[in-house]
Amino acid sequence: MTERSTESRRPTIKEVARLAGVSHQTVSRYLRSRSGLKPATLASIDAAVSELNYRPNLVARSMRTRRTGRLAILLPTMVFNPARMLHGATEAAHEAGFTVEAISVVGDTAARTERMLEIAGTGQVEGILALAPIAPGAEDHLPHGETIVVAADFDDQMRGIGELADAAPLVEIMEGLAALGHHRFFHVAGNLQFASARARKAAYLETVERLGLESAGVVDGDWSGRSGYDAVRSLPDEAMPTAVIAANDVVAAGAIRALIERGLDVPGDASVTGWDNNEACEYLPPSLTSVEVNLEGLGRNAMLSLVKAISGRELEPASRPLQHVVWRESTGPTAPR
Repeated sequence: MTERSTESRRPTIKEVARLAGVSHQTVSRYLRSRSGLKPATLASIDAAVSELNYRPNLVARSMRTRRTGRLAILLPTMVFNPARMLHGATEAAHEAGFTVEAISVVGDTAARTERMLEIAGTGQVEGILALAPIAPGAEDHLPHGETIVVAADFDDQMRGIGELADAAPLVEIMEGLAALGHHRFFHVAGNLQFASARARKAAYLETVERLGLESAGVVDGDWSGRSGYDAVRSLPDEAMPTAVIAANDVVAAGAIRALIERGLDVPGDASVTGWDNNEACEYLPPSLTSVEVNLEGLGRNAMLSLVKAISGRELEPASRPLQHVVWRESTGPTAPR
C-alpha cells in the first residue's frame, strides 16, 4: 500500500475505540446518542474522534439502520439572505456526522409547508430544519418518525422576532453614553412593521425616562440611509443631540453624513451608533459603534435542536451571545456646548 492511499484511508470505529480506551460498542452507542455515557468516557471518545478526524460512514450506517444520515434545511426566498445562519447550521450538522441539503422555496407559508411535507414524504432525510415559518399544525401531517424543527426567529415576512427583537443592546448603548456625559439623545427608528424596530423604539423611550435624559425626538424611518440623513437634517440647531441612536448601520451612515454637512464632528460634537455590525463599520472614518448579531450562532443552535431530537446528541452551543455591543470611534465623551 502506498503512503498516499494510507493517508486517505478512513479511520474505523475500532480505531477510535482503541485510541479512546473503550469498546467499539461504546463508540457505536456514542455515535447514536451521548446520553447515558460518563463524562470521562465522552471526553476520551471526543478526543479520539478529533485526533483521528473520524466521520461516520453514512452509507454503511444507512444500510444497517435504515437511516440516511441526511438532513434538509428549508430556506426562505432569497429576499432575505440566510447565508450566515446556513453556515452555522451546516457546520453543526457536519460535526454530528450528517450531510445537509439546503432547499430554497419561493412563495408564502403555505408553499413552504407543502414543500416541507413533500421532502418529508420521500424518506430521504432524517429531519428538516426550517429557517422560515410553516403553517400551524403542519407537524400533524408528517410521516411517522420524521422530525422537523422550526427556527422561531422570523415571522412570515422574515422580520426578526423573538431574540432578534431583543432591545437590550440599545439600553446598554444609552447607559454607556449617559455615563460619558451625554444627556440629549435622538433616535432614528426602523420600519415599525418590524418587531425589532418597535422594541428598540420602546426601549429608547423607557431609557430616556428612567435615566432622566432629554430626547430630541424619535423619527420613524425605513432602515435606509436617506431616513437617517433626512432625520438629522430636519433638526433645528437649538435641538441638536449629542447622541444619535440609529436603527441600523445604513441609517447611521446617513446620520453621520448629515451631521458633517451641518459642520459637526463625530464623535466630538455628536456620537452615533448603528446596529448589525456590517463589515464596513470597522473601516468607516470614524469606525462605527454597532451591535453584532450572531446569525451563525442562531443557525447553529437551531440545528443542534434538530440533531438532539433525532439522535439525542448534544453538541456545544454557540459560544458568543446572539447580540452584543461593539464600541468603536463614533462614540465618545460629550463635548461642552
